Amino acid sequence: MKRFNIAVLPGDGIGTEVTQAAVEVLKVATAAHSEFALEYSEYPAGAGEFRRSGDDLPPATLAACREADAVLLGAMGLPAVRRPDGRELTPQIDLREILDLYGGLRPIKLYHQQDTPLKNHGPGDIDIMLVRENTEGLFAARKNGIFDHDKATDQLVLTRKGCERICRMAFEQARARRKKATLVDKANVLPSMVFFRRIFLEVAEQYPDVQAECVYVDAMALYLVQRPHTFDVIVTENMFGDILSDLLAGIVGGMGFAPSADIGDDCAVFQPSHGTAPDIAGKGIANPVATILSAAMMLKWLPDPDAQACGERIESAVAAALLDPLNRCADVRGPLTTLEMTERIIQCL
Repeated sequence: MKRFNIAVLPGDGIGTEVTQAAVEVLKVATAAHSEFALEYSEYPAGAGEFRRSGDDLPPATLAACREADAVLLGAMGLPAVRRPDGRELTPQIDLREILDLYGGLRPIKLYHQQDTPLKNHGPGDIDIMLVRENTEGLFAARKNGIFDHDKATDQLVLTRKGCERICRMAFEQARARRKKATLVDKANVLPSMVFFRRIFLEVAEQYPDVQAECVYVDAMALYLVQRPHTFDVIVTENMFGDILSDLLAGIVGGMGFAPSADIGDDCAVFQPSHGTAPDIAGKGIANPVATILSAAMMLKWLPDPDAQACGERIESAVAAALLDPLNRCADVRGPLTTLEMTERIIQCL
């Protein structure tokens, strides 16, 4: 039997609640498999750990993430807990950079027409993979910006290596999906984006079977509201990806339906795209769907066909549960608690 070590970082706020829900679904889904098993080890990180020890990403936790076969992360950070310079704690971003998890995969799918604020869209009409560059761009400058009484400066840096590998990831995703890749940039204004576009088009030549196009980020914000069904894979810089991933989540029901994976060549972290939602933490009403779908992505990433098939089963169970419009949590005005929503998905397994 193949055994995979999963490092679990529940984090802060509702992170602990949705992570527990995802682990319960994983345990049920994998129980029938004699070919592989998951072994879970929990580690501290986040604002709560910062309050306790003064370190939001302890060395032992980082070492465990390096050694694990995969990392399942809840959500981290609290608005009231900040560094002396005023920045909120973001150990999840530190993990991406330290472990070189350059590929941020943000799948967005519409499961029921009641969940979208857009007209004339039903299940399956919106199915987009956002590929976000995770280790460069504006986010990477957050520790080196200039900040004084009169001026603040952040620097947007993109490298050829970074652009090439994220574009290749996007084209590989498109090749396995509907064979269309769209670069989102601001090449009409920023030299860094001219550079990114040039490399995207160079990589596109290596994928003649994939349709390639380029769209400015402001136009993409418009198109995602007007015609989201026309897009397949979208690739973009770190900051643009952060903004567009929330917009995409909004057109399919919200952050509670938005899973994600941060993938490198050797490690991967799987987490919901949402934050810690301290206003509802401890109430038992957080939507666990995004974290459960992130756990399914984790199984599909593991190098084992049985684990991958199990991940697909979880995705199918989520889709089946969401066919019932009453199977919703409070984030979309539904009646279910976190536990009840988790149980509905387990029943569909």
